[in-house]
Amino acid sequence: MSKVYIETTIPSYLTAWPARDIVIAGKQEVTREWWKKRSGIFYLYISPYVLDEAARGDAEAAKKRLEALHDIPVLSVDEEVVRLAEAIIAANIIPGKAATDASHIAIATRHGMDYLLTWNCAHIANAEIMRQVQKIMEESDYEIPVICTPDELMGGNNDD
Repeated sequence: MSKVYIETTIPSYLTAWPARDIVIAGKQEVTREWWKKRSGIFYLYISPYVLDEAARGDAEAAKKRLEALHDIPVLSVDEEVVRLAEAIIAANIIPGKAATDASHIAIATRHGMDYLLTWNCAHIANAEIMRQVQKIMEESDYEIPVICTPDELMGGNNDD
């Protein structure tokens, strides 16, 4: 089975109240469908970064996010994760104010994840950024995971 790093936007969309905005509502539905139909065929992992972000905000919403994550193994943050994240920031690929986004990429890469699942298309699931990040990771002898959204990891047959 492949290994999937679950970034914070996934439990956020999974557990949120239905949105009125049609685009957000669509992402929520796709996330719920992926979780129901596909999450069980992968080894799922999170990080302390995900737990920290999921615990923020409205207490009731945070509780739902953390409950969705409670059985998922937590990857360790070591000096190499910190170094990789700092390299991404130092190269001005991701702004310092979004350092946690660089940390998500770094920890998923460091721990050899096959996929990084996210709805963060500003700094993570962004083709231009990932091309630059890939170069930095290759220089450190790492291969970045496939970074994708739940609809991209739905499998070959979405009709079931």
